[in-house]
Amino acid sequence: MEGWTPRTWTGLAAANGLLAVAFGAFAAHGIDGWKAVEWLKTGAQYQMIHALAVFAAFTLHKAGAKSMGLVAALFFVGILLFSGSLYAMALGAPRALGMITPLGGLSFMAGWALMAWRGFNQPQA
Repeated sequence: MEGWTPRTWTGLAAANGLLAVAFGAFAAHGIDGWKAVEWLKTGAQYQMIHALAVFAAFTLHKAGAKSMGLVAALFFVGILLFSGSLYAMALGAPRALGMITPLGGLSFMAGWALMAWRGFNQPQA
């Protein structure tokens, strides 16, 4: 992740924010079936939170906080697996795809745990 530029991380965070809003709107206005609506809403909510978290982690990384590039990557992987699998199922993919959803949740939790650990163990300036 060290080779990724600020433009790349900012672009990824912003694109994920945009997609979260789009999927949230689709849940509200464009799809039938309560289960599909719930999957889209949940995916959009977690995607938006973690799009902002990717941006925050990368900003901390650029400010010198250790491991924040990895935190941002864990959040991004979580978005792909968690929100992506929910979106896919809402759009008709087999429900078996839901087996990877918890892996995305684990990736989110790993990112938050690492961020907390680094926050508590960051040397004082």
